[in-house]
Amino acid sequence: MAVPTEDQAIANAARLLERAESELTNLPLMARLEGLADSWLSLARLLHDREHT
Repeated sequence: MAVPTEDQAIANAARLLERAESELTNLPLMARLEGLADSWLSLARLLHDREHT
């Protein structure tokens, strides 16, 4: 599996957060989606730091 780019990681996080917004009646799923989005944002930050050091 190829390592995603920083932009791809951010796009995945945004997609997950959009999905989380639609889960207002399912709070456990909303929390899981937000957690996954946080993971993608963390990966994006690591990729950014790796490219700029």
